[in-house]
Amino acid sequence: MTDLPTLPPTTTRAARRVHWAWFVASAAFVALLGAAGFRAVPSVLIDPLHREFGWSRGTISAAVSVNLLLYGFISPFAAALMQRLGMRRVVTGALLLVSAGSGFTVFMTESWQLLLCWGVLVGAGSGAMALAFVATVTSSWFVRHRGLVSGVLTAAGATGQLVFLPLVAALAAEHGWRAASLAVAGAALAVVPVVVLLLRDRPADVGTTAYGADPATASPAATADGAATADGALRVLGHAVRTRTFWLLAGGFAICGASTNGLVGTHFVLAAHDHGMPYTTAAGLLALVGVFDVAGTVLSGWLTDRVDPRRLLIAYYTLRGVSLLVLPRLFAETTEPPMWAFIVIYGLDWVATVPPTVALCRERFGGSGPVVFGWVFASHQVGAALAAFGAGLTRDVLGSYEFVWYAAGGLCAVAALFSQRIRSPER
Repeated sequence: MTDLPTLPPTTTRAARRVHWAWFVASAAFVALLGAAGFRAVPSVLIDPLHREFGWSRGTISAAVSVNLLLYGFISPFAAALMQRLGMRRVVTGALLLVSAGSGFTVFMTESWQLLLCWGVLVGAGSGAMALAFVATVTSSWFVRHRGLVSGVLTAAGATGQLVFLPLVAALAAEHGWRAASLAVAGAALAVVPVVVLLLRDRPADVGTTAYGADPATASPAATADGAATADGALRVLGHAVRTRTFWLLAGGFAICGASTNGLVGTHFVLAAHDHGMPYTTAAGLLALVGVFDVAGTVLSGWLTDRVDPRRLLIAYYTLRGVSLLVLPRLFAETTEPPMWAFIVIYGLDWVATVPPTVALCRERFGGSGPVVFGWVFASHQVGAALAAFGAGLTRDVLGSYEFVWYAAGGLCAVAALFSQRIRSPER
């Protein structure tokens, strides 16, 4: 308990009434929100970078793809490091990396520097606070309301990315893209004190048990298969790949990444601008997706505590596929009611897939669930990276994004089929 900050008597009494798990969840929420800022930058800065440096959209999208890949593949190792070194140390280091990567972009003169800053530094930093962090927090600190908390924290990461869009777009339009990058660097840095003060690695550190756990039977969170080391993360993967459930979850989540972060998150603003819509208007629409995502993801977490997660995934992927198939017909210079309907429906579904996927990993793989989810999330980012690069290349070659929307809609039907084929728990 030496890590506890010195609190005045009134605060101490309040802390006894509020379980420390809620302080941890609050710190995680703020950390995910702050780190999400830079993930809003690429979609509104592709054209400014293209105009200033002459780099092709394919080249800039390649940097985004490196970011997305690292964002995913760092995740399982970060989950393992959190079990070994603690969440507070790992998340603090990750925020510093995001801030550094964002800040250093203002000195870029060559495309390889874009790959280093956007791709490597920010990709590694944000990857350490990816959705495996959410799985670690909920597995370590919550027994009751796991699904709900998972939904809220997931919304912080995904929605933060989208809600930052209008600010980033306005800063880029008024003061240039460098001002936007520096603002995001400052936001990530400002979150560090919150993490240091409130985030704790495990309930025993503050003399309590996980929220909703029975104190008489509670024990430290399991780290099955030696998952608390980087080598252990690879061993967990070795066990997981022998199961059909892992491949079905990973395949579905790869399509999830392609149809959200990779395609819509990176190219929606540019696609809308191709049809005459101003950048700031398109960025505002994408930000509204984030607003509705809050409601959708929290609701999904609540439903995950009550409904078979597989049924939820089938419904989510089907709904997303239908919305993407109609999107190409909705782009115009102004926003009409059908586009508003798309924003609401797609927003509610943006990352609603995460809570049921986390629940299935925990249900099927026990104490290794957070690390397994890290690997499933890595597949999410592979799909996102391929979609980000492929859509940019398609735009360069065909002069239009239309084909990629139809392709993404068809892939969502495949993801729904994968979810339907997940069967009873495998030993």
